[in-house]
This record gives sequence, C-alpha cells and structure tokens, in this order.
Amino acid sequence: MNTARTELQDAVTATGAGVLGTRLIDIDREKFASDVWGRAALLTRSASDFSDLLSADAVDELISRRGLRAPFLRVAKDGTTLPNSDFTSGAGIGATISDQLDDTALWRRFADGATLVLQALHRTWEPIADFSARLGGELGHPVQANAYITPPQNRGFDDHYDVHDVFVLQIEGTKRWIIHEPVHTDPLRDQPWTDRRSTVAEAAKGEAYIDTVLEPGDALYLPRGWLHAAQAQGEVSIHLTLGIHNWTRYALAEQLAQSALEALRDDPQMRATLPLGVDGPADELDLIRERLREAISTADSAPLFHRTRRSQARPAPLGPLAQLRSVRNLGSTALVQLRSSLEARLEGPRLSTRVGWLDFSETELPAVERMLDGEPHAAGELGVDLVERLMRAGVLIPAD
Repeated sequence: MNTARTELQDAVTATGAGVLGTRLIDIDREKFASDVWGRAALLTRSASDFSDLLSADAVDELISRRGLRAPFLRVAKDGTTLPNSDFTSGAGIGATISDQLDDTALWRRFADGATLVLQALHRTWEPIADFSARLGGELGHPVQANAYITPPQNRGFDDHYDVHDVFVLQIEGTKRWIIHEPVHTDPLRDQPWTDRRSTVAEAAKGEAYIDTVLEPGDALYLPRGWLHAAQAQGEVSIHLTLGIHNWTRYALAEQLAQSALEALRDDPQMRATLPLGVDGPADELDLIRERLREAISTADSAPLFHRTRRSQARPAPLGPLAQLRSVRNLGSTALVQLRSSLEARLEGPRLSTRVGWLDFSETELPAVERMLDGEPHAAGELGVDLVERLMRAGVLIPAD
C-alpha cells in the first residue's frame, strides 16, 4: 500500500488542457514552462472572452449590494491609496459594522478619477473563485484575484513591481500598459518595490520592453519584479489581475532550516548553556555548524511544506444545509466524491486536509485511497459508515 500519496488536484494533465492553455496563453504549455514562466513577459492577443468571469454589472453588484467591507476594496488615485474612512460608513440598524463600503462615497471618488480595486475576488465572486482554484491547481502555486476599475484617462498606481507573478486579463474598455525589465530579479515577499523606489523610477524612464494597449480578451503575463504602469484610455477600464503567489527555493530553504532547528531542540548539547565568561560566539560556532549540518542533512521539511501549502487557500465551498440533507438521506446507492481543493494527503493511516485530519483503520484505508481519485463513488462501495464520517468532516460531498 502506498503510504504517502499526494492529493488528486483538478490539475491539468500532461497534455496541457486546462485554463492556462485554453484561456490565458496561445503557446504550447511546455514552451511556456521552459521559456516564459518566471523569465519573461508574455502578451497574448484575443486569449479568451473573459466576460464570464466579471463584468461592469458584476462590479456594481459587488460594490452596492453585497455588503462588502473595507478589506475587500481599496481606492487609489495618482499613485496614492486613499484611507478607508474616505469610502466606508456604518452598516445601519441591526449590524454593528463600521467599515462597510459606502457606494455613494465610492461613486464620488470614482467620478473624480480614482481607481477602485476589488480585492480577494477568489473569495467573494464564484466565477472567479472557480477559475482561480483551477489555475492554482494547474500551476501548483496559490492564486488570488483582484479587479481594477479605472475611469477614462486615469491611472491608479505609478510604475512599480509586484512580488508575485500576475496574469492581467482585460475585461472591458482599454488600457495602455508600459512594461520594463526588472531592477531586482525575482523579489521575495519582503522585498517590495518601495525599497527601490528611486531605482524603479529611473528605470521607468528608459525604453519599454512592452508598450501596448490591452483590449477586451487580451491577456498579459508578468513575472514578479517586472516594472509596470497602466492608464485607462477613452472609456472605463476593467481588468482582472490573477496574482500567483510563487513557491521559491528560498521558501523551501526556510522550511528545511526550520525543520532542522526543531530537531536540534532534542540535542542536549545544543540546549546547554554557553560556558561561563564566553567571549562572543566564535568559540562555539564550530560545534554549532557541525550539529546544524547534521540536522539539515537528515531533516524532512515535507510535512511543514504541506501544512503551509494547505493553509494558503481554502477548499471548495460547502453548503451546510445541503450537506446535512445529504447525510440524513445517505444510502448505499448515494453517489459521493472528494471535495475539491482540499489538498488531501494520505500518509500512513492519517488523511490530512485543509479541513483537518482523520485517522483510519487498516481495513478502511483501501476505501479511503479509492475516494482520493476524485471520481464519484457509491456510498455502499466505500462503506456507508465511512462515507458518513467523511461527509460530516467535510471531506466528501454529494457527487454532481
């Protein structure tokens, strides 16, 4: 029996069929992986019709009817982000919320040229949530989604770079994008462009790598660190930015070091007090280096990696009423399947997921392994009692 099994994602197969290949790029997936990913900007004309993901009507609904709070929207104008108090107010009777979006205030800011940024749409708008989850599964890196709504002839942000890769999808209107090569290649999360503000400003004066106007359906890929600025043209521009939160070798090194340090807690010599009167650390470094090398050589950072990865996203939505109804009506012929985006991983008798962990008996493990294929299964095939337990844990759901 395989005791270490990675989850079955909604990921793309080796053939390249998926949202990346069918909606975001017009080159072969393998060519994108070898020549473009993390290396170069890529402009794809008429990549797809993105109106199923977002529209002007959807923006109006999100702002005026969904009761969003300040963390889900920010407002910027001419490179400055406005304070939340400029566009929020109390929620009214029956709701003790002081920072709900004020659509009248937002209208006034927008009419005055400010850009509205709808943040974390992978949490608040179902079409984008589904798309982001699929793309994240294909790339193996978490995906977030923000929308930028800019009035004609305005720009929200000055030249800058992001610390994550992005796909820019033009939804409505047109926007001119000016792209420059990095001044700091592959910046880490704690290396923002503001640390190099003057260098970025100087580089932005040079010849552009790309200077183009995006039209609806166009897609632009930018690796982290690439400088960019954008300005709406003759009408309101709506574009969606899919931020790819890249796993890096540095991040893996951090986790390996953390695992090694955790192991050193069990080493009596490492826990010992330094000698009396020690003059700085020099006298102890040889021993510490030796122990640290030994710990790193045997450390296993995989559990920490998978825990961190599980914490970076959420599983597919689960309706508690529908789930309870399915549990109560559960019979041997009921079809169930693994809830998507669970990041489920079976290691020995333990199944770890984004919604917690469960231990199973030796006799249950074959059924659990079958369940991990993501296909619909009859409850009687897996065992009705086991299926009920997994449904109550939020691991299995009724099959579509």
